Amino acid sequence: MGLFDNAVPGGNITKPLMIALGALLVGKMLSGRSAEQPGQPAAPAPAGPAPTETTSADGGLLGGLGGLLDKLRDAGHGNAADSWVGTGQNQSINANDLGTAIGPQIIREIAQRTGMDEQELLKQLSTALPGIVDKLTPNGQVPQQHQVVSAFNS
Repeated sequence: MGLFDNAVPGGNITKPLMIALGALLVGKMLSGRSAEQPGQPAAPAPAGPAPTETTSADGGLLGGLGGLLDKLRDAGHGNAADSWVGTGQNQSINANDLGTAIGPQIIREIAQRTGMDEQELLKQLSTALPGIVDKLTPNGQVPQQHQVVSAFNS
C-alpha cells in the first residue's frame, strides 16, 4: 500500500478496511463517482452507490479527513483526533466511541458496502484510523482533499 505500510498494528490493511477508510475519506474511491445530491437520505445499496451526506465532490461520507476530525471533536474526542494529526504519540479511541462520533447511519452504510459486521468494522477502524490519519498528516497539518485522494490512489 506504500504510504499506509505500517500504519496499522500488524501492518495488514484488508481490502474491506481500505473500502471503509475510502468511504470515510475519499468518496470517489468507493463509488467511482461523487454523490451529486447531498442532503438526500442514504439508502442501503450494497450493489451500488447511494446518495450520501458528502459535503465535497470526493470528500467521503463525512466530508473528507477534515470532516472526520470535526465529527470526532464534536463528539468530545478532540484530544485523540488531534494526537493523530500532531507529531506526538497517537491516542487510541474506543470502537463504540468512534461509532457514536461517526454516527450509526454512516457505520451501517459502510458495513453494508464492505460486507463487514458493524462491530467488527468499528473495531478495525478504531485500530487503523490513528495510524492512517498520522500517515496522512506527517507534518501535523491536515492535507487538502486532493492530496488525501492522491494518497489513496497511490
